[in-house]
Amino acid sequence: MSFVVLDLEWNGSFSSKEQRFVNEIIEFGAVKTNDNLEVVDRFEMLIAPQIGKKLCSKVKKLTKITNEELRENGHTFMHAVSEFKKFCGESVLVTWGTSDILALIENYMYYAHKPELPFLTSYCNVQDYCEKCLSVNDKSSQLGLSVCADMLAINFDVEEQHRAYADAELTLKCMKHLIDDYPIDSFITDATSHDFYDRLLYKNHFITDINNPEIDKRSMRFNCDECGRQAARQSNWKVKNKSFVAPFLCKRCGRKFVGKISFKKKYDGVTVRKRIVEYYEKPADEKIESEA
Repeated sequence: MSFVVLDLEWNGSFSSKEQRFVNEIIEFGAVKTNDNLEVVDRFEMLIAPQIGKKLCSKVKKLTKITNEELRENGHTFMHAVSEFKKFCGESVLVTWGTSDILALIENYMYYAHKPELPFLTSYCNVQDYCEKCLSVNDKSSQLGLSVCADMLAINFDVEEQHRAYADAELTLKCMKHLIDDYPIDSFITDATSHDFYDRLLYKNHFITDINNPEIDKRSMRFNCDECGRQAARQSNWKVKNKSFVAPFLCKRCGRKFVGKISFKKKYDGVTVRKRIVEYYEKPADEKIESEA
């Protein structure tokens, strides 16, 4: 099985036609491997912006790409797609995280008015693969490419990062470091399946309407974390930071606590997260001051 490891650079461009910002791709960088993960070909191409006129200062500083370079050496996005399709062939497309594949789809939809990428048959999110291999379970922040390389003791030039080809090379090095011990096959997705794009483009969101039929009210019961008995809710639910919050009282042991529960709607259903926090009651003088 061969792989094409792709990285992109893009610029936040405002589209006057669609009245929204677009992550406009300005550079493709990719390496192609054989079955042994040996590099057999490479792909580099600058894209001349057609939506925005100039690069933002942050992108210029990070990538060292100039407006002049793009004007002189840049190709149209659709030309890049055509050439990349020839380069990719039937290889598995690999990206670090889903941001690059989503940017590709966004740009392709802008020009071709459809999401299905013509070169995509199989896909692997290697960030997800590396997180599982390295037992990184922090749901609040995803594993960065340079952090992963540091964890694997892979040397790289910091100055070369934020250029598409250099990041693609580093992504491949992380893969090669792990693949002998951790099979990657289960992380490869069939991009021709009927729900691939629906799943990828689905935007997870929190449910904050207590009357939403997808909320299972039975899950909103809380047991006391000290004696185990079901506690009684003391007031109506309030929404705070995308969670439902209410005070509870255990009538057996007298414990007061605050129950917090959130419902996150994902493509495959609703995930529920519950936790108990300590009950805090404002002092009387603080209540008077806040009421005043």
